[in-house]
Amino acid sequence: MFKFVLSVSLVVVLVAGSAFAGDDPILARQQLMEETRDAAKVIGGMLKGQEPFNAKAAMSAFEVWKNTAAKVGDLFPEGSDTGHDTEATQFIWTDRAGFNEKLANFATQVDAAVAAKPESLAALKVVAGPVFEACKGCHEGYRIEKED
Repeated sequence: MFKFVLSVSLVVVLVAGSAFAGDDPILARQQLMEETRDAAKVIGGMLKGQEPFNAKAAMSAFEVWKNTAAKVGDLFPEGSDTGHDTEATQFIWTDRAGFNEKLANFATQVDAAVAAKPESLAALKVVAGPVFEACKGCHEGYRIEKED
């Protein structure tokens, strides 16, 4: 039951977050990244053995990632490089081709994970690893690392 509520909550956050971000691309991408992080926590909890495997929760998290992959590239228009404590580096705009390549790889890995529909923890490990690596690829060089 907890996993079902968590899955529904992810969808609600996804829809509500989009409404709050409005027309500001920085706020919209920050909300999208928070949703992406929350989905990663669901998958990560299963992979680390902190939560039992749950196929529905995993697929809900993958759907959040799929939404991110579809929308995130459009949320870095020219002029959205400063403000709202953005973590985006200038390399997004000066190396747009490289950034777009990283985003495309993330989308490809997410699509593969969704298509695989993992029904076990072992299957989840196989498809989630490449998604996490692709996600990390966008962070390297394109995101300001903040100290906690």
